[in-house]
Amino acid sequence: MSVSGVDTDPINSTFSGYKELSIQPLNIMEGDDIDQRRFDDLMEIIFKQPDEGHVVIDNGAATFLPLCSYLKDNDALDLLCNEGHVILLHTVITGGQAVVDTATGLKTLATSFPTAPLIVWLNRYFGDIAMNGKVFEEFKVYQDNYAKFRAVIEIPHRNKSTFGRDFEELLAQRSTLESAINSNLPVMTRQRLKIFWSDVQKEINKAQLV
Repeated sequence: MSVSGVDTDPINSTFSGYKELSIQPLNIMEGDDIDQRRFDDLMEIIFKQPDEGHVVIDNGAATFLPLCSYLKDNDALDLLCNEGHVILLHTVITGGQAVVDTATGLKTLATSFPTAPLIVWLNRYFGDIAMNGKVFEEFKVYQDNYAKFRAVIEIPHRNKSTFGRDFEELLAQRSTLESAINSNLPVMTRQRLKIFWSDVQKEINKAQLV
C-alpha cells in the first residue's frame, strides 16, 4: 500500500515540512490570489496514483473555502467516486476559542458534500469542546448531520506539562511519532509518545478506518 500527501496550504505549509513523508506541495497562488484552476493539478495527482494507493490532502484555513468551492462547482467528488476512488473527508473540532470556527467548518463540509463520509476528530488540547453549555453531541451541526459521520475520533488528552510538551516539541521539529519513538530522545519522552500513539491507534481501530 502506497501513501502520498499533498499540501495545499500556501501560508502554513506544515504538512510538507515532514521530510520523512512523501508530501508534495501544491502551488495554488497567482500573485496574491488563489487560482482555483490550479486545483486541476491536484486532481491529476490523485488520478495518477496506483490502484491501491492512498492520498492525504492537507487543506489549511486559507484555502478551505476555495477548495470546497472548486470541488463543488466541478462535481469533483462525483468524478472521483465514478472512477472507483473512496473519499473520506476529515475535519477537526478544536476546544477553546476555535470551537465555533471548527464547528462551522464541519457544517460547510456536511452541507456542501452531503454524500461524502465525514471523519470528525475531537481535539480537547486547547479546552473543552462546548458551546452554550452543550457538549459536541448536543451541537446542532452534530444533530443535523450525525448520519453522515463515518466516525468520531477522540484525540487522547493527557497531562499538558508532560505529554503535551513532548507533543508540541515533536510538532515543532516536524518529526513523525514513529521516528521519535525510535530515536535517541530521553527514555520517558519516548515512553509518553509511545503511550500516546498506542491510544491514537486504538481510536483509529475502533473507527475501522483502515
